[in-house]
Amino acid sequence: MTQTPTIHDVIQARKRITGYVTRTPLHRYIALEKLLGASEVHVKHENHQRLGAFKMRGGINLLSQLSPMELSRGVSTASSGNHGQSIAYAASVFGAIAVVGVPEGANPGKVESMRNLGAEVIHHGAFYDETRAYMDRLSREEGYRYIDAVNESQLVAGVGTYTLEIMEDLPDVDVIIVPVGGGSGACGACIVAKSVNPNVQVIGVQAEQAPAVFLSWQEGKVVQAPMRSKAEGLATGTGFDLTLGILREHLDDFILVTDDEMDQAIVHHLRMTHNLTEHAGAASLAGAVKMKDRLEGKKVALIMSGGNVSLEHLKAALDKYG
Repeated sequence: MTQTPTIHDVIQARKRITGYVTRTPLHRYIALEKLLGASEVHVKHENHQRLGAFKMRGGINLLSQLSPMELSRGVSTASSGNHGQSIAYAASVFGAIAVVGVPEGANPGKVESMRNLGAEVIHHGAFYDETRAYMDRLSREEGYRYIDAVNESQLVAGVGTYTLEIMEDLPDVDVIIVPVGGGSGACGACIVAKSVNPNVQVIGVQAEQAPAVFLSWQEGKVVQAPMRSKAEGLATGTGFDLTLGILREHLDDFILVTDDEMDQAIVHHLRMTHNLTEHAGAASLAGAVKMKDRLEGKKVALIMSGGNVSLEHLKAALDKYG
C-alpha cells in the first residue's frame, strides 16, 4: 500500500525540486475581493511554472528518487496533459526515456509540449481512465517504471510544496480553495495547511460532469462515475485509494461546479487578474463564487493550478462571457 506523505516529506521534496521549479507568486486582487466579498483574495499562480502547471513539482520530486536501474528502464504514465508534461520534463532532467499515453482528444498544445521535451506520446482511448489502463498494461509488457498520476506518495509530497509557499507568504490565510482532479494537489494542501495551522479550511472543487472523487469522498469508498467535463485537468472517472484517505481525513468541504461556471471563471480571471487559466485552474474561482456567502471577512487563497487552455476552449469561454 502506498504510504501517506507527511509534512516532513513535503519539506524534503522542496529541497529536491529547488532549482528545477519556480517559487510561484501569490498575488492579491482587489477586484476578486469585490466579486467574492472576502476581506482578502490571493491567487497562487502555478500557471507561472515553466510548463504552465503545478504538476512538475511532483514529477521532479519522484524521478529524483528513482534508482539508476529504474531510470534506465524508462518511465511511463497516462495523462490528460499536465502530469504528462511533468514526467516528460523530469525524465529529460534525469536522463530517462519517457512514454506518455494520452486520450485521443488530448489538448494539442500539451501533447506538443510533451514531444518537445523528448517524450514518446501514444494516443489511446476516449477518456483518461481508458488510457491509464492501457499504459499500465503496456508498461508491464515493456518493463517501464509506470508512474500513476495520483497513487504515488512522492507526487503528492512534491505538489504539496506550493501550499508550503502559501503558508510562508500568507500565514494567516483562512481558506484555501483548490481544484480536484485525482486529488494530489488538494491532498498536498491538506497535509501542509493542517500541519501548520489546523484551523485553515481547505475546500476542494471538482467538475460536476466528472464527480468521481467527490462521490468517493462522500461515500467513503472508491467510486467510479461518468466523465464528460471539458476540463481535462479534472478529467477522471474514478476515485483513488491514496488521495481518498487523505481527503476524507482532512478536507473541510468539497463542492462541484459546472463547465459553464468554469468558463465564466476563466473570463473573470482574464478581466480581474490578467492571467490565462485552463478550466481546472479556474475551478477554484468558480467554486469561490458559488460559496461566496461563506467567504465574507475571510482571507482566501485560490489555486490557479494551470494555464494551459486550448484555443478552442478559450474561444468558447470568451464567446459566452467575454
